[in-house]
Parts: sequence; structure tokens; C-alpha cells
Amino acid sequence: MSALPPAEISRRRTAVERMFSAIAPRYDLLNRLLSAGRDRAWRRAAVRAAALPAGGRLLDVCTGTGDVALEAARRDPAARITGVDVSVPMLRLGTAKALRAGWGRRIGLAVAPAEALPFADATFDAATVAFGLRNVADRRGGLAEMHRVLRPGGRAVILEFTTPPGRLFRAVYLCYFHRVLPAIGGLISGNRSAYDYLPASVAEFPEPAGLSAWMREAGFHDVSYRLLTGGIVAIHVGTR
Repeated sequence: MSALPPAEISRRRTAVERMFSAIAPRYDLLNRLLSAGRDRAWRRAAVRAAALPAGGRLLDVCTGTGDVALEAARRDPAARITGVDVSVPMLRLGTAKALRAGWGRRIGLAVAPAEALPFADATFDAATVAFGLRNVADRRGGLAEMHRVLRPGGRAVILEFTTPPGRLFRAVYLCYFHRVLPAIGGLISGNRSAYDYLPASVAEFPEPAGLSAWMREAGFHDVSYRLLTGGIVAIHVGTR
């Protein structure tokens, strides 16, 4: 059960929805630019870690414009993929991308919050969330819901930013992350506050060991994580 009252969950969810809807037109461009294109490799790694069985069902939570869903479709032509998000403009862009790729029938995107997934228990073979758990109002609730909708043996994969452990690289990266990134993101998107929010939300999010503990509390076992790109991001994996 969430420690947050329903009114606070609703307030936070609405704020996140408005922010991401506002930056949707430049979201993909800025992902490529601000990560120097590494975001694509990170998402590919997350889809591989999900170990979706051939022709299996994947749920992508906080799917945004559907990049993880599209990568899963590329990886397995028989996979059935569902993506959910709270931002309608982001989902419209994702739907357009799926249609352009010819995967409109294989990828279904719908409006739904991570804390209240509209699916029956044990529906999916794997579940992913890429750079979205930080934005969920009730994060533990979102993890519990991912666990609920997974079939026994199914994997949950969480791709998130974290802070690099190496002292020198951390210093350089934090300077970029807290100063350069918000300036570029704000200039191109026209919404500086959204790109100030990104480093602020990472700073208050649990380190990988803390997120692993949350996953165990949600019922996942065989929980592990690995760092990518010098520790900029971490891929967490847990099994139902």
C-alpha cells in the first residue's frame, strides 16, 4: 500500500503528465542529442535483458514515444508489445512511429499510470521501464504492479540514470548533467524547468542498491543490476 495519500499521487502524476506532454515534440531529438546517441544502445541492452521468449508478450511501462516497444518489435517479429504512459502527446508520437515501421498491429499503446495497470494478473512474459520509474508518483506501487502482471518466471527490467562511481568521471559528468544538459534541453525544447527536473529527480532517486531493495520488497527474486557507460545508467533485472 502506498505511503502517499491519493490526492498527492494524483497531483504528482498530473505534474509529470503536463511536463512530458509539453516537451513531447522535441523529446526524441533531445534524447539522441543529450546522450550522444547512447540512449539507443541502453534501450537495446534493456530489451536483451528482458529475455522475452519468442512470440512472447512484453509490457513497456512509461513507454513515452515507444522506443523500447519499437526495439522489442525489431528484435522479435512475433512479439506482442503493449506500452502504457500518462502522456497522450507522447503516445501519439509513439503510435505514429509504430505505424511508420509497419508494426501498428503488433504494438498497442494506451493511457495508464504505472501504479494502476489495467491488466489481469500474470498477463505478460516480461516488463520494462526505461527512465520512467523516477517519474512515477508511487514508485513502490509501480513496482508492485509490474510484479503482479508478470507471469511466474517473467522478468522485470528497469533502466535508470544513476551517478557514476569513479571520482574524476563523476565530477565531469555531474557538471554536464546539472549545468550543460538543462541549458541545452531548455533552449531546444523551450521548457527549461523540464530539463532542470531531470538531474534533480536523479539526485533524489535511490542508488542502484536502494532500487534493488525496492524490487525485492515488491516480490522480485534474483535481483541484480549492472552499470553502463561508466555508471551513467544502470540496468536492474528481477524475476517474478
